[in-house]
Amino acid sequence: MEDTIAAVATAYGEGGIGIIRISGEKALSVLNAFFRPMRKHMKQKEQKNVFEPDSVGMTNGEPIVNRRLTYGHIIDYNTNQVLDEVLAVYMKAPYTYTTEDVVEINCHGSIVSLRKVLELVLKSGARMADPGEFTKRAFLNGRLDLTQAEAVIDLIKAKSDKSFDVALGQLDGTLSKNIEQIRNLLMDELVNITVNIDYPDEDIEEITYDTLLNNLLQIGDMIQKLIDSADTGRIIKEGFKVAIVGKPNVGKSSLMNALLRENRAIVTDVPGTTRDTIVEDITIKSIPVKLIDTAGIHHTEDQVEKIGIEKSKESFNEADLVLLILDGSQPLSIEDQEIIEVIGARRTIVLINKMDLGQVVDEKKLLEEMPKASFIHTSVKNGQGIDEIEDKMEELVFNGEVKQSGSTFITNVRHANLLVSAKSALEDAIHMVRLGEALEFIEIDVKRSFELLGEIIGETVSESVIDEVFSRFCLGK
Repeated sequence: MEDTIAAVATAYGEGGIGIIRISGEKALSVLNAFFRPMRKHMKQKEQKNVFEPDSVGMTNGEPIVNRRLTYGHIIDYNTNQVLDEVLAVYMKAPYTYTTEDVVEINCHGSIVSLRKVLELVLKSGARMADPGEFTKRAFLNGRLDLTQAEAVIDLIKAKSDKSFDVALGQLDGTLSKNIEQIRNLLMDELVNITVNIDYPDEDIEEITYDTLLNNLLQIGDMIQKLIDSADTGRIIKEGFKVAIVGKPNVGKSSLMNALLRENRAIVTDVPGTTRDTIVEDITIKSIPVKLIDTAGIHHTEDQVEKIGIEKSKESFNEADLVLLILDGSQPLSIEDQEIIEVIGARRTIVLINKMDLGQVVDEKKLLEEMPKASFIHTSVKNGQGIDEIEDKMEELVFNGEVKQSGSTFITNVRHANLLVSAKSALEDAIHMVRLGEALEFIEIDVKRSFELLGEIIGETVSESVIDEVFSRFCLGK
């Protein structure tokens, strides 16, 4: 990493400010090639065309001060033309994002300005950074571990307050600390096993299989707790897919509009108004939700309606949660029964709607047919039950547990897969302990579990995995 890299660090497009980031040992010399600070003692009119060679990289005759914004001009040294009026800052290693010398140039947020200044930066000794290369350097230089580096992209792409908080916690090291704690416990067991293998005749405490089994089981429980958080973590990061299903004219579109707080779906008294799925992204209780309003499921000869109904079935097959709306003012119909059968054991909230018209539906029978479902009485038309629906959705996402600040959630598929593999290796070791197998064989699987956990934080990870992780980043980060 001896070369110096550069890229636009802000999103392309019109804006008040656009930032060009430079990192590497030549960062300051690259800046000095074209940056002319404005001298305080000269009037602006006097400074307009005065660019003496001795003022390069200087403010009032002094070197640019570390971590202090300096006002000046970007000058094309081939034409002596002013390209932009900027604020530049130099940050000396190692206390920077990459731990290298870093320069950031705050330009006007014009695409043309940024392009011209970046071209000048590249001509002056820097090369174009690869996607995620600034963060990759932070990882390779030891400032971040791999989970913290991955949290950077999660932070950028966060869709809700909760996903932002979880990513920020991971960047702060909450997941890393959990993994390190488990690895330290595994290392303690590995040390005890190794000592008993290598020095059986020495005056050391002999390891007992009962103690080893108990310790490995406790460690396995810690890994499993992280694995169990992965489903909730995925929802926090990617969103909770919620399908609104029911027969025609039961209130599905009205519920969609009520949750969105706007009239997105067409609502009429004519059954079958919704012929296709409507998908909207919203945030409910700080949870990103992908809300899917489906076509009413019923028997029809209309080809367009048939296609919409098939899409409806696909939608709630893929959903994390089904909101089943039933007309509480009428007995269950054949169509209702068929929908209930198709839903099966999926996670479901049953909304007994139109309660303002009086309840006729047999709720006791429903409870027998759907014992694991949650039931809420609603009158969507009048706004009754909407808050309760949102509360229940939040409860289901977090499995009824209290959401504590700083809780660790596994939001990354790579982490989840490695945790499952580490748990599997540990279970193999536990199985051999129970069989009373030789410590040499037990050691292999305990060590394998230790190494797999190390891959999560980047302690034991291949270069190809590192490249894959950082290829998902945007330029300039």
